[in-house]
Amino acid sequence: MGVPQVKSRPRAASGATRRQAMAEHVLRQGSVSMAELAETFGVSVMTVHRDLDQLESQGMVRKYRGGASAQASSIFESNIAYRKTAQTAEKEAIARHVVSLIEPGSSVILDDSTTALAVAHHLGEVAPLTVVTNFLEAIKLLAPMPGIRLMALGGEYYPTHDSFLGVACVDAVEAMNTDTVVVSTSAISDRHAFHQEQEIVLVKRAMLAAGTRCILAVDHTKLDRVALHRVAPLDAFDVIVVDSHASSEAIQRLRDRHHHVDVAEVGEA
Repeated sequence: MGVPQVKSRPRAASGATRRQAMAEHVLRQGSVSMAELAETFGVSVMTVHRDLDQLESQGMVRKYRGGASAQASSIFESNIAYRKTAQTAEKEAIARHVVSLIEPGSSVILDDSTTALAVAHHLGEVAPLTVVTNFLEAIKLLAPMPGIRLMALGGEYYPTHDSFLGVACVDAVEAMNTDTVVVSTSAISDRHAFHQEQEIVLVKRAMLAAGTRCILAVDHTKLDRVALHRVAPLDAFDVIVVDSHASSEAIQRLRDRHHHVDVAEVGEA
């Protein structure tokens, strides 16, 4: 009776290790076919199906007919691990520009976007500041930073986003009144900002209502797109910051609808 138990453990561990490696492969590639995954990991397509089912249930990937993707769709937000690797140069440029708009001694709310995380990396340059956020990685980053008074928003923890969301988070945000709010969204048209998930939308809306000045920070891949839920009309934002990789046509369409659109130069020293 002891023999089957001993043999079952390595198989279970091997499966978990394979799924982790499979998730990392999809995150690196962005989108991968079932056949490629089967060949890469030396398993059957049926095993790949089962592995992807588990990874999808954990929010790591999005399964589609014939493959899997880590990329966002109009109804699916990318996992935080993928978003942290995407458009890093653009987010860095946007972050530097956003920080230039923040006054020392003021209060700032950051959402759980990786663009806001890029902003968090530079907030020490304009300290002292009071910073409010629901993003766990930003909390860990800001906690030891000199000159930063940190206020962490609680709620239910969502591993896919590495942030706290839900009713408790919304209630905490609604008790705030800050000088500046910095948010990003998954998509913007020439009229609205959008996001795929309603839990995140509710928190972003509460944040926008809690700020005297609202900054929308979005890289060029978010332009001229829509997603399932409207976050807010673009008129709700005082400043929209995009990167210089956005097309001149897309920027002009934004400026036709919005009075204050700033372009952050990618690669600017």
